[in-house]
Amino acid sequence: MNKLNNEDLLEIVGGANILTATFLNAVARCIESILEVGRAIGSSLARLSKGNICH
Repeated sequence: MNKLNNEDLLEIVGGANILTATFLNAVARCIESILEVGRAIGSSLARLSKGNICH
């Protein structure tokens, strides 16, 4: 195996691309979860303010 010198190392291009399908799917699921929590809190607040709660 050949060792690379500093000039060769500087010419290397590449690396992880952050916009992968897995990353985008995780972001979408996170946003979906946040929206679902917001809906649940909003629904609870609406039921409490209208006095429509189960005992």
